[in-house]
Amino acid sequence: MKTNRRQGLILLLMTVMAFTAVAQQQFTLEDLNFGGKNYRNMVPKNRSLAWWGDQLVHLSADTCWTVDPVKGKEKVLFTRDRLNKDTGLSADSLQVMSLQSASFPESGKPLVMLYNNNERMLVNFKTRKVEWRQRLQGSQAAEWNEVSRANAYVENDNLYVTDASGNTRQVTSDGSRDLVYGQSVHRNEFGIEGGLFWNPDGTRLAFYRMDQSMVTDYPLVDVPELDDTTRYIAEPAPEKYPMAGQTSHLVWVGVLEVATGDTLYLKAGDPTDRYFSNIAWNPNGNIVYMMEGNRDQNVVDLVAYDAATGNRIGSIYHEEHPKYVEPQNPITFLPWDKEKFILWSEKDGYNHLYLYDTQGNELKQITRGNWVVMDLLGFDEQSKSVIIAANADNPIQQNLYRVDIATGERVRIDEGGHGWHYGLLSSTGRWLIDNYQEPDVPRNIAIVDTRANRQYRYFTAPDPWEGYTVPEYRCGTIKAADDVTDLYYRMVMPVDFDPTKKYPTVVYVYGGPHAHNVDAHWHWGSRSWETYMAQRGYLLFILDNRGSENRGRDFEQATFRHLGQVEMQDQMRGVDFLRTLNYVDTTRLGVHGWSFGGFMTITLMTNYPDVFKVGVAGGPVIDWKWYEVMYGERYMDTPQTNPDGYEQTSLISKAADLKGRLQIIIGLNDPTVVPQHAYSFIKACIAAGTQPDFYVYPGQGHNMRGHQSVHLHERITRYFDDYLK
Repeated sequence: MKTNRRQGLILLLMTVMAFTAVAQQQFTLEDLNFGGKNYRNMVPKNRSLAWWGDQLVHLSADTCWTVDPVKGKEKVLFTRDRLNKDTGLSADSLQVMSLQSASFPESGKPLVMLYNNNERMLVNFKTRKVEWRQRLQGSQAAEWNEVSRANAYVENDNLYVTDASGNTRQVTSDGSRDLVYGQSVHRNEFGIEGGLFWNPDGTRLAFYRMDQSMVTDYPLVDVPELDDTTRYIAEPAPEKYPMAGQTSHLVWVGVLEVATGDTLYLKAGDPTDRYFSNIAWNPNGNIVYMMEGNRDQNVVDLVAYDAATGNRIGSIYHEEHPKYVEPQNPITFLPWDKEKFILWSEKDGYNHLYLYDTQGNELKQITRGNWVVMDLLGFDEQSKSVIIAANADNPIQQNLYRVDIATGERVRIDEGGHGWHYGLLSSTGRWLIDNYQEPDVPRNIAIVDTRANRQYRYFTAPDPWEGYTVPEYRCGTIKAADDVTDLYYRMVMPVDFDPTKKYPTVVYVYGGPHAHNVDAHWHWGSRSWETYMAQRGYLLFILDNRGSENRGRDFEQATFRHLGQVEMQDQMRGVDFLRTLNYVDTTRLGVHGWSFGGFMTITLMTNYPDVFKVGVAGGPVIDWKWYEVMYGERYMDTPQTNPDGYEQTSLISKAADLKGRLQIIIGLNDPTVVPQHAYSFIKACIAAGTQPDFYVYPGQGHNMRGHQSVHLHERITRYFDDYLK
C-alpha cells in the first residue's frame, strides 16, 4: 500500500513537472525569426482562399474545396493527383506542383488557372482536360491578361509579348542596363510596383521606358559565394543611383497595339525632371490616364491620352500643395458607368475618395472625416456601393466598410471589434472574405454578406504560442512634443514582470513616412524579436511619432525639410514617459532601428548621448544628400534649395558626440541605403576619435534574407546583452 502511494506521488510529481516544463517552454530565434527553421509553426495558421465568381474556394497544395458561405461546409472540387492523372500531366516536367496558387478567371466556366515548372494552364476541372497552355516567360518582369490571354514580359532587358496562340513578338531590341523597358521606374515611388499595364481586354499594352544612362553608377561589389569554384575575385555590381539634387533618369510611356505590333509613345512633352505614375485605362481601352508630377513633387496633374495616336487629350485634375503631393493610387472607373471614376486625394487633409467624370468635373466627395482610406477592395454593383478598408473607427485599426456612392453612407461590415481586417471581395461584391487579427486573437476568418451585413465565422486559428512563456503586451497613448497630438505606443513587458524591479529598456524605432509600428494586429503588431528580448529580461518600447503613416497629411508632413528633428522630439517624449515608470532603469536605455530607424537610432544616440547607453543601427541613412532623388527630395527638397535642412539632419557632424556603445550593421550590396552612408560616418568617427562598432553582411542588400536574418538578430541581441544588460 505504501509502495503504491509512493509510486502515485512520484507519478503525480512527474506529471506536474512535465506540465510545468511545457507551460514554461522558451522561444528561440529559430521559432521567432522569419528566417528560422521553426518559424512557420509559430505563426497563426491561415487559409488560402479564392473566389470563383461568388463561389468561395479553399485552396491547399493537394485539394480545392468549395465552401458554403453560411454554414462553412466544404466539398471537394478537385484534387491535384486526379487532375494530373486524368489530364495526362503526370510526367515530372508537366504535373501541377501545387493548387495553392490556383485562380478562377471566369465565373461562369469550370476553368482553373494552374502552373507547373514551365507553363500556365487553363484546366477544365469538370471535363478534366487542359483547354489552353502557355509557356512561362519573363525573368525580369511579366504581366498576363486574362481576357486576351496574352503575356507581356521582359527578358534580357527587352520587351516581348506572346499572344494566346503562342506567337511571340519582340517589341524592343535596344534594351540594356541603361535603357530599361517594362519595369518599375522612379525607384518604385508613387505607388509604382511594375512597368506593364494591359488595357481591360488585353488588346493594348502600356509600358515604361526609362533611360538612366545619365545617372551615376554607385560602385557596389559582388563577393563570390563560398561554394563558387569558378570565381576567385569579387566583381563590380554597380547600381544606377540618382542622389538628391543630382541628374535623374528620363521616363516615357509607350503603347503597343498587340494586333499590329505598332508602338507609339504618349506625347507628354519633355520628360526631364518629371514623374509619371498611376497609369490606368478607361473601360473601353482606348484612353490612357497618368499622374504627372514635377520634380519638386508639389504639383500633380491627371492627364488623359489617346491610345491610338498618343496625343494629349488634356488635364482633367490638378492638385498642388506648398510641401508635397504624392499620388499613390490610379483612378478606378465605376463598373456601371464608363464615364465616372474614383480618384484618391489628401486634398482635405486625409486620404479620401472622390467621384469625377471624364470631363474633369468633381461630382462629390465619397468619403470624409479625420481618418484615411487604406484600400479600395471593389464594388457591389447592385447597391452601387464601394467596399473599402479604412481606419475610421480608430487610428490603429483597419476595418472594412460599404460606402454608398450616391449618399456617402458608410456601414462597417466586418466581423470583430478592435482589430486589423483584410478583405477579398467576390466578383459581384456580394460576398467578402474578412481575414483579421486582434491584439488577443491570432487570426479569424469570416465570410461576410455585404448586402445584408451578416458575418459567418469560417475559420478560427489556434494560438501557435500555446504552451510557451509569453510576455504581456500593452498599448496606450502619450502626447507628442506639440502637447496636442496623440501618439500610440506599444510596450512589451519582461517575462515574469515584477513592478518592484528595474529593467533594461530598448526603444525600437522606425519613425519614417509610409510606415507604422503600432496597430491592432495580434500582440499590438509586435515584432517577434521583441518577444525574444522580453524573454531575456528586457522591456521594449515602441512609439509611432509624427511623420509616420495613417494619421493624415499634416501629421506626416510635420517633418518636411528637417527629417529626424520632429521625430526625435516625439521619441524623447516617449523617454519622458518611461522615466515616470519606476520599473524602467533609465541608466540602461538602448535604442534600435533599421533604415529610417537606423538613422533615428544614431540621431538619438548622438543628440542625447547621456540618455542612450547602447544602440544598434541597421542600414542607417547618415546624410540625406546621399539618398535617392524621389524619396529624398520629396521630404527634404534638394541640397541646393534646403542647405540648412540637410546640414541640420546630417549625422556626419554628430560623430564627435557619440558616447555610448553603437553597432552599425549593413548589407554590403545595399542598393537602397548605399554603403557610403555607414562608411562616411565611420570615417567621421575615426577623425573625431569616437568608437562605433561595425558589422557587414556580404552579398546582402538592405535587409538580410533567409537564415541570415536569424544570425542578424542573434548579433543584435548579443550586443545589448554585452553592453546594456
